[in-house]
Amino acid sequence: MKSRYVVDTNILIAANAGNPAESRKVDATPSDPVLQRQVWEWLVSLLKSSSRMVMDVQGKIHKEYATYIFKGGYAEQFMLTMYSNGRVDPVALRYDQDGYAVLPDSLQDVHDLSDRKMVAACLEAMAVYGECVIAFAGDTDWHYWEETLREHGIDLEPIIESWSRSKYNEKKQR
Repeated sequence: MKSRYVVDTNILIAANAGNPAESRKVDATPSDPVLQRQVWEWLVSLLKSSSRMVMDVQGKIHKEYATYIFKGGYAEQFMLTMYSNGRVDPVALRYDQDGYAVLPDSLQDVHDLSDRKMVAACLEAMAVYGECVIAFAGDTDWHYWEETLREHGIDLEPIIESWSRSKYNEKKQR
């Protein structure tokens, strides 16, 4: 585990689905229960570690999480534990008039506007706290931006890398 993470929302969704104690049906990517379980296990490991997570002070990351996680699910318990244990590092981000995080011109490749806040949070966390990594599971766009992000010092941690790279390569061939 790294010392600090921006956790993409798809990890929380897949972890809810992969939680063996969860009886509700969860629509998550990937749909394979074995891969969902791997994502859940990673989130459990993160919780057991001393790693921290990054959230924007404006609350837009938390708001996105809240849209996709349900009451009583593992992801909600994870978030409550991280907050109550003081393991959330706040960062102040700049947002444009449409509510999307402002990135440098050199990062305009990040075409998913909702993911821009994750990138901006990672950049700001690196400036304020040091090491920070973006972790993701079911969103293959991160592979598309990987080289550009690396040029800005941002490392990615694909939780189910063989699956996400395979899906990314399939998309590239279309």
